[in-house]
Amino acid sequence: MYAIVEIGGHQYKVAENDLIYVDHLANDVDEKVDFDRILLVNDDKKVHVGKPVVEGAQIQATVVDHVKADKLIVFKKKRRKGYQKRTGHRQKLTQIRIDKLTV
Repeated sequence: MYAIVEIGGHQYKVAENDLIYVDHLANDVDEKVDFDRILLVNDDKKVHVGKPVVEGAQIQATVVDHVKADKLIVFKKKRRKGYQKRTGHRQKLTQIRIDKLTV
């Protein structure tokens, strides 16, 4: 059984006991989080497709950790002008574990 869920504007394919990284959530570690923007559910017998969401479907998850992603290097250069600028960026992420998927 799996589902397609929308979290923070991104879509993820999840099943029970999956660990996924999503954009930073304001919840504390070991706190329960519920998501109700379920776009599709496949329960091995039938596929439920939402218009735009599946009514009554819900995902319960637990916040495992708050981490930072790998560093992205932003390098700007203008040729023949002597201009170079190098900066970096690390996105904040939240690791969540999918506990329960209900239809």
